[in-house]
Amino acid sequence: MTVEWMTPGWNPAAPGGIIGGMRIARWTTRPLSLRASRRDPVAMNATSEDFTILPAQTLTATTRLRVATYNIHKGVRGLGAAKRLEIHNLVLGVEALDADLVFLQEVRLHHTRDAARFDQTIMGWPEQGQAEFLAPEGYNSAYRSNAFTKHGEHGNALLSRWPLGDVGHHDVSDHRFEQRGLLYVPVDWNGVTVHAIVAHFGLVHSSRMRQAQRLAQYIANELPADEPVLVAGDFNDWGERLDEPMAAAGLSRALSKDKRLPKRPTFPSRLPVFSLDRIYMRGFRCEGTMVPRGGGWARMSDHLPYVAELELS
Repeated sequence: MTVEWMTPGWNPAAPGGIIGGMRIARWTTRPLSLRASRRDPVAMNATSEDFTILPAQTLTATTRLRVATYNIHKGVRGLGAAKRLEIHNLVLGVEALDADLVFLQEVRLHHTRDAARFDQTIMGWPEQGQAEFLAPEGYNSAYRSNAFTKHGEHGNALLSRWPLGDVGHHDVSDHRFEQRGLLYVPVDWNGVTVHAIVAHFGLVHSSRMRQAQRLAQYIANELPADEPVLVAGDFNDWGERLDEPMAAAGLSRALSKDKRLPKRPTFPSRLPVFSLDRIYMRGFRCEGTMVPRGGGWARMSDHLPYVAELELS
């Protein structure tokens, strides 16, 4: 089936843009084969203009780990009659990141109301869960629900081009109005076990501080002290006050080497001001970061992805 990608003027970055020394692509509105665009990069590049937003993995892939975190807003945007399905655009966005590990928040396994609403559209609600649907060819996926609502649920997911171990979930809900959890997955990266934790902290500062304490306790009690750890997600830390408690847990923040803008903003996506989406690490050093920008990325979610290149320290 051939589908016209319905995003006029799609362009994740300014024309010919360069962000953090990384090449950014220009996406077009040419007809794309749904199968090719989702699973075959060669076919995809044959029908679009320079699709990849980041350089392909090189020989440094054995020593460098590319990590991305992205709040996908449940795969939908807008309200009421203007509500639209973005999950199919997100497929291309996630694949274009070319990350070894993609930490996702606000992911759905099922939602009866939205599934019924979009079922009859030309590119409707996916039959499988969003984590599985978004995983590029050859990637593994892990998912656990955090919050349950009248029509469905949502939670955190991890997509990985490396093998995954047993999946765990740790509840860090602080009050009954916000259901929050940590998704834990060990990743076998070149024979090294990387302990990956996907987080989505609360909207209230005091809750976030307690959630950071519970995260620290979980790491201290459950994870080997001498193995690398990655904690990434949407921390809702509007006031930039979480770095200290995270440092007390042995986690440093992956920041840009550009001293003019070490904390790249990711929210709101149309005019980013706040650095809510972050990667914290133990046993790694950060070699560079980037945040893709442009109308296409602003359309897909209210957050922008945050990407970091890491090496073992």
